[in-house]
Amino acid sequence: MNVLSIQSHVAYGHVGNASAVFPMQRLGVEVWPIHTVQFSNHTGYGSWKGRVFDGPAIEDLVEGIAERGVLGRCDGVLSGYMGSADIGTAILSAVARVRSLNPDALYCCDPVIGDVGRGVFVRPGIPEFMREQAVPAADIITPNQFELDYLSGLTAQTLDDVKQAVTIVQGMGPKVILVTSVEAKETPSDSVDLVAGEGGRFWRVRTPRLSLSVNGAGDAIAALFFVHYARSRSAPTALAEAAASVYGLLKRTEEAGSREILTIAAQDEFVSPTRRFDVEEV
Repeated sequence: MNVLSIQSHVAYGHVGNASAVFPMQRLGVEVWPIHTVQFSNHTGYGSWKGRVFDGPAIEDLVEGIAERGVLGRCDGVLSGYMGSADIGTAILSAVARVRSLNPDALYCCDPVIGDVGRGVFVRPGIPEFMREQAVPAADIITPNQFELDYLSGLTAQTLDDVKQAVTIVQGMGPKVILVTSVEAKETPSDSVDLVAGEGGRFWRVRTPRLSLSVNGAGDAIAALFFVHYARSRSAPTALAEAAASVYGLLKRTEEAGSREILTIAAQDEFVSPTRRFDVEEV
């Protein structure tokens, strides 16, 4: 399996491609990473060095890969934080090129827009680009609850609200949706839910709430869900595998008291999770 992963990258720590690429590789996937930004560290530290690339830089790299004659062997494209709307346009152009050569290729878009408590944290124009262009082009999206609310125009408070919001967004294009960090009225205070929807059916995995605040977990779960879905073509299967792996990764990180997720130290969680959770159809 070959995946073109186009998203941000940091030299220190694990967010964007620095969080997504290695788990996919650990699962045996050949990953072709293209970075939309290259920073010294993630912006949660408050200061960083580096730069945001532009659309032509992304297109240039895709063209170089195409010149190797391998784009037709690409099984999927994964995108995350985009940085600017012209980068988004370049990503969708890459998706179109891959699909023209391999109609079975999947596009998974992690529609990075914002989060509960932080609000929108991407540049102006990106939320609209996600809603109007990226999400409609995607086969799979992996929003958090805040992003699902933005995309659907609803404020989901109950599980039924989440299901309604997923159905609305599926009407925009993506067939499969994984909603991360769901905190509905039905969610116990000591837990966090993940909800997946496909073909009018919905599934939930409930995991214990951990007492840590780290960046990059969303990038990892998007990559893991994408790979497992691409292999199984089953949303509940992908949900079970991705949830178990990310919980194990975060549990190890919490136990170590680390500011960065332990992507390398906890790598066995990607292939043999320590703990698994029931998948419940809801």
